[in-house]
Amino acid sequence: MRSDMENGLRPLTLLVAAASLVAVARGAYPLTTDSNCGCYMTNATRSNYFAHHQFFDFRSLTQYVNVTKPITKWEENERAETTSPYFRSRQWTDAWAIQNWNNTNLLKLNNTDVNDATVKMVNTPNNIFFERDSNGGNNANTFMTMRTIRHDGFQSSSEFESRSSGYQFLSIRMFARTKGAPGAITAMFTYRPPPTPHNMALVQEADLEIRTRDPPTYVQYTNQPSWNATSDIPDATRNVSLPGGRRWSDWATYRMDWTPGSTTWFVNGQLHSTISFQAPRDPAQVMFNSWSDGGSWSGPMKVNDQASMQIQWIELVYNNTDPGNVKTGRCVNVCSIDETTRLGTPVLMTGNAGGQYPPPTHSWLCFVVLVRLLWWSEGKRGMLTR
Repeated sequence: MRSDMENGLRPLTLLVAAASLVAVARGAYPLTTDSNCGCYMTNATRSNYFAHHQFFDFRSLTQYVNVTKPITKWEENERAETTSPYFRSRQWTDAWAIQNWNNTNLLKLNNTDVNDATVKMVNTPNNIFFERDSNGGNNANTFMTMRTIRHDGFQSSSEFESRSSGYQFLSIRMFARTKGAPGAITAMFTYRPPPTPHNMALVQEADLEIRTRDPPTYVQYTNQPSWNATSDIPDATRNVSLPGGRRWSDWATYRMDWTPGSTTWFVNGQLHSTISFQAPRDPAQVMFNSWSDGGSWSGPMKVNDQASMQIQWIELVYNNTDPGNVKTGRCVNVCSIDETTRLGTPVLMTGNAGGQYPPPTHSWLCFVVLVRLLWWSEGKRGMLTR
């Protein structure tokens, strides 16, 4: 006859066993190709489904390494060429465009509701390049660097943006770190501009930003705008400490999920923050930048100081409203980039799902079925031993 304690622990043992079986199953999904995927399901607290997948890997590009010297003249920064043939390849140019715009027109507005910059800033292709990973960690030989430098009289910065302005909901991730002097901003964000530059209240933007003047464990999450003519908007933004005591100078996986009605951020797979207030609604671009303009947000940098965001890879699953990219109808094969054992390669989770919308989280369904089977088995055992 079993003791009460043994009887009490038995259900817990069954649950642990079921969870272990599910964990094993997650690693057993077969690797597949994007051409075999009808949609992609993410592993957030609420599953979301996306039509497309892209992966950009900067870890093994030693043939493109070229750490450029800073350009100290304004006009030469504007006219600079890209630093590597990679940035002229179809793989890059079909998806991204490196920027060379400057902020002189904004400075002329002299309108602090739009911009309070105190330093001329120019984006330059010269500040985006590949360099070697001297430590060789995380199976990386190289990474992409986005640099910003304070020169005498101006700031040179770096930005690239998506060719498409039609992204509407996505899950985007990067493996990155930020290093350098105070006074810089590094960021990954979605952006839909206001109808006119003078009406920033109508901007739609979801940000992940690091300010190098902040404590080394802080990261900023925002659904813009976060301020208006009279005050800040507290509900729009969060300043959060990185989990596990990590610093933004450490390598980490940053993830941002923009879904209907909210933006959610993760660090190393851990849910970090969610903001529903003024979440973006309409199609937008995806952008990355490293910059400073001496304004109240970035703060000033000292002359000759610099900072950079270093990125090993970028991955996204997304929906897109551009002609030819919209998917409708049934999703036959449901894939995942979260359950994979090979970074950048999806796995096939379910096939022949049928229906307009894929089923709920597959792992949870497996878990429920296993628990019920184990409980049924335990009940039958109990009946036979009475």
